[in-house]
Amino acid sequence: MGSYFREDIETLPRDELDELVDERIRYTVEYAYENSPFYRKWFDKTGTIPSDVQDHEDLRELPVVSGEVIRENQPPETNIFEFKSTSWKNVFTIHETSGTSGVPKSFFLTWGDWQRYSEKYARAFVSQNFESGDRVVVCASYGMNIGANTMTLAAQKIGMTIIPEGKCTFPVRIIKNYEPTGIVGSVFKLLRLAHRMESEGIKPSESSIKRLIAGGESFPEESRNYLQEVWDVPVYNTYGSTEGTMCGECIKKSGLHVPEDLVHLDVYNPQLENFVEDDECGRIVLTTLLPLGGKTGNLLINYDTDDTTTVVSRHRCKCGRTHMRIMNPQRESETVWVSGFPFNKVDVEQGVFQRENMDYLTGEYEAFIYGDNDKATLKVRVECDDPVSCDKDIVENNFIKTFFKYKAGLQQAHTDGTFNIMFDFTESEGLEFYRIKGRPKRLIDRR
Repeated sequence: MGSYFREDIETLPRDELDELVDERIRYTVEYAYENSPFYRKWFDKTGTIPSDVQDHEDLRELPVVSGEVIRENQPPETNIFEFKSTSWKNVFTIHETSGTSGVPKSFFLTWGDWQRYSEKYARAFVSQNFESGDRVVVCASYGMNIGANTMTLAAQKIGMTIIPEGKCTFPVRIIKNYEPTGIVGSVFKLLRLAHRMESEGIKPSESSIKRLIAGGESFPEESRNYLQEVWDVPVYNTYGSTEGTMCGECIKKSGLHVPEDLVHLDVYNPQLENFVEDDECGRIVLTTLLPLGGKTGNLLINYDTDDTTTVVSRHRCKCGRTHMRIMNPQRESETVWVSGFPFNKVDVEQGVFQRENMDYLTGEYEAFIYGDNDKATLKVRVECDDPVSCDKDIVENNFIKTFFKYKAGLQQAHTDGTFNIMFDFTESEGLEFYRIKGRPKRLIDRR
């Protein structure tokens, strides 16, 4: 058992938590009809009565909303922002998503939204043993997305100090001078920072850092384990979005806790027709949850995140929290299909980060799919500490054994010769993405 940010809510018995969720679903649906142009039109067009929605099971009667639907209901496609769910006088800040999959989606947050968003991160911080007096470097953008600002507001609630660097390329003197106790960044940003520190004579394992938070992208246990080995501290996972998910892993590392009283998360089948069982993988569909009397700038009901996960448990965690736990979500946009079978960027990364491989590799990699529907090739390019001394056979064998372990269909395609895997070993900064601006894309389909 550990510390809590809001013990009464975080340890609420399952039956009481379910009752609270259903109460907030009812209020949220009524609020949507009264305040959201999009949902009001939908309810009137379909003849659906908001009061018919009494619990989360009834949400299946409402439309599943995609990012594309949001973009189709905002300027320049429409005259107003159809998903904006409050008057302008209540809007505290305006935000946009990155726009990597199209026109950025617009979001409007009230001060109440900020309080709820930051509480989600505050709960995660405390569940990871952060406390008043901790100093945390945030290596996330302070632009129009909300992650870094939400963490900063969450830290204020706890009494933590934030060092708002925005990127992990900050000078190593920040570690020396301010002795931070934690860093928030992606796995690769934190690995690169460790390498820079070592080049300046500072061992990450001997620094002031006590714990790391890896977020911003999905990753396998192998890359987390290697990061923990390099820094010699625990690494915790988080999952968040401008839409308001914000789930965090506690010190028990047995799944990410979903703040069920603030955001409702269902896991749907690929056809988005029905829920899947808790032990099955499906698409994350979230619903904003408002407390009675609450207001929100952007209300989303049944929003398809384009991410997939599995519900680990709805029972009490060993940390004492009762809120459901999910597996590390994977992004649908990072999944490709070959010979009728899918694999994700995480599967490629798992093969790269096999522990024996890391005696030769830096961890940086990129992968490309070439070919057509009848025959495809996966080309995996890995960065080596020294390409000459790298034992390429070990790396290739470990990758192939791991990659095919749970992919019988792909393994058969490989045996049949319709799916091939090639490797390319490069020197430092020899990968293609080093020459491209922006966030590296690790798995690229070039068919």
